Amino acid sequence: MIQVLKPEHKIQTKRIIGHIEGEEKGPTLLFFGGIHGNEHAGVLALEHVFQKLDKESLHIKGNLFGIRGNLPALLEEKRYIDSDLNRMWIKSEILEIQQKQEPELTIEERELLKILKIISKILITKAPPFYFVDLHTTSSKTLPFVTINDALINRKFSRLFPVPIILGIEEYLEGPLLSYINEKGYVSLGFESGQHNELNAIKNSISFLWLSLVFSGALNKEAVPDFEGHFKQLQKSARNNTDFYEVVHRHAIQKINGFHMKKGFRSFEKVPKGTLLAKEGERELKATKDTIVFMPLYQEQGEEGFFLIRKIPKWALAWSAFLRRIQMQAFLSYLPGISWKDEQKHVLLVNLKVAKFLTKPFFHLLGYRNRTLDKNRILMQNRERTAKNGIYRNEWWYKTKG
Repeated sequence: MIQVLKPEHKIQTKRIIGHIEGEEKGPTLLFFGGIHGNEHAGVLALEHVFQKLDKESLHIKGNLFGIRGNLPALLEEKRYIDSDLNRMWIKSEILEIQQKQEPELTIEERELLKILKIISKILITKAPPFYFVDLHTTSSKTLPFVTINDALINRKFSRLFPVPIILGIEEYLEGPLLSYINEKGYVSLGFESGQHNELNAIKNSISFLWLSLVFSGALNKEAVPDFEGHFKQLQKSARNNTDFYEVVHRHAIQKINGFHMKKGFRSFEKVPKGTLLAKEGERELKATKDTIVFMPLYQEQGEEGFFLIRKIPKWALAWSAFLRRIQMQAFLSYLPGISWKDEQKHVLLVNLKVAKFLTKPFFHLLGYRNRTLDKNRILMQNRERTAKNGIYRNEWWYKTKG
């Protein structure tokens, strides 16, 4: 049975929950909790695991960091104070923030700069391979799940965990922390452990942390107290669901006070065509076809009312991996209506008036996610071209087939 520390009455205000330097070379892991201030489960789980690591004489390899996210929002138990810290990690915005004077900065801009300083220092002073894990919870009931930007290194590592995996959410969100990390080419996973304030969400986060330490090679499996129990904790909470899903729709809230999600929905719930999902003002929002509801909003703060997802067939995942391995994307710029936007050949510019025969699912197979410029042009960014596969090539999970 997993023993959970009772939540502290007083929220800790130190940025670093813990830092452990191992006795020999190994991976560098950065765990984040509380990027959203109303999501305490990840912080409590990190406090619990780092206390355990401090007490036990475990043979740790590499470097482990536990980092608190939005400290002011954590103290007020709000998602954010001025703006969403998990929507600000865009290169152009970061440059603008860095050029501001201290009095001009908002609360979340200050938090971003402090976290960015920590990340930058670790990337310079510590050794690869690097792993980034961002712990979250949701306002609705849910199975625990992993979200990743769709690079093969993320797929390979995330499939080790006995939970469903969501691809493509970065296509619908601007500025998540992990998208910023992914653009640097490192393995990065978001873990949503359950509903806010549920004890099981803390337990799931604790189990995910222990499994991450083992799968990354920071700890030997035999050194973890009740490794099998942690694996089964996630397996049971996820109801044996280890499927891959793709986000196909995001409902962006126009005005938060006018949006009301119909009560009772939970993530991964299948709903038939015509189901009333929410109301926005006088408008009823109904499912236009049979679909799966994902992260319905049941809290005051938030920019997304709900998402819709669909299951990805295994053959599509396998075909996608094959096309990427043979670098099929290198030939795309020879097709009509498609050109490289940058010299590094990371971003494609697609003219939809010319390239009518190409669809989003086709680009997704090759690892591209889109950003719309206007009704006729979209940008396609390829995660595989920025992925630092070389630093993970000798990891056991990278070499495992499947």
